[in-house]
Amino acid sequence: MDQRINARRVIVVAASLGGLEALKTIVRTLPAGFPASMFIVMHVGAWPSELPRLLAAASRLPVRHASDGEPISAGTVYVAPPDRHMLLADDRIILSTAPKENFTRPAADPLFRSAAVNYGDRAIGVVLTGNLDDGAAGLKAIHACGGYAIIQDPSTCVAPDMPKAALKAVSPDVVAAIEDIGPSIVRALTDRLPKGFDMDERGRAALELKIAETGQSSPDDLERLGQRTSLTCPDCGGVVWRIGAGYPLRYRCHTGHAFSAMSLEAEQRSGAENALWSAVRRLEEKLLLVQEQLSLAEATNSADASAFCAELAPLEAAVEAVRRLAIESAATMPDQGIG
Repeated sequence: MDQRINARRVIVVAASLGGLEALKTIVRTLPAGFPASMFIVMHVGAWPSELPRLLAAASRLPVRHASDGEPISAGTVYVAPPDRHMLLADDRIILSTAPKENFTRPAADPLFRSAAVNYGDRAIGVVLTGNLDDGAAGLKAIHACGGYAIIQDPSTCVAPDMPKAALKAVSPDVVAAIEDIGPSIVRALTDRLPKGFDMDERGRAALELKIAETGQSSPDDLERLGQRTSLTCPDCGGVVWRIGAGYPLRYRCHTGHAFSAMSLEAEQRSGAENALWSAVRRLEEKLLLVQEQLSLAEATNSADASAFCAELAPLEAAVEAVRRLAIESAATMPDQGIG
């Protein structure tokens, strides 16, 4: 068999908080004439991104934002553009505005699933520093389809959540400090040790990839993927299904939003804190209104003054109680930073 045909061809990389310096370190080590293509998702949301320019300054390879429909070229580093999922199919790049995953677009999991489904054991998945757990489910799909899994050593990360989650999801081929990731990728291109293949996991990945490509989901699709829950989607309020089994625990709503339990919990905690501060504001406004009515009643010797006065103490106590809950909620929330 021609080793060039059999060699691994695509490397998909997930990075978030602390990822810029990590990515610079990796691309700096890739040799000229690198025989594969690298695809990078960093959580930039819809904000303009200078990531390709910053990485190109450190790389011997061309680095650019991906374009929809462009053929994949070997020896090129592609970066997901803002507010677009980047997917791989038929040796071309697809950019999608499908619903967010883990509350972000671009997200790593859709890219990783597309590499798993369309490239199988020719794919290499790399999870680097970042908060929460985007990339863990995608790396699990790559691993299930016979691909190669590389994870940055969490002890060397600015934000260790993503590598820690990936380590819980798969038994990786390599766990390494960031300076060793690039050389590990080069070695993995021709490491052809046989790996297992999980048809169930691949089937789920293929169906979720279809959702990411088309932006369309249906209850029938979700019944094939998992089980309906009593949760509602924080993005759209839709019905939510639990996807698959095992770690990471994941969910999808019927409109296509997808999230892990970890990212959903972080979103819910943030929403709960916001709701508490909103309640503080409303109670303070009610207190102010009662105080103004009391002042007017006293100025006009109205009989209503005693009733307004009786409302003050309970309202003041309620304001302080809810304010305390809001502060305590913020204090117990992990500092997720950006990404």
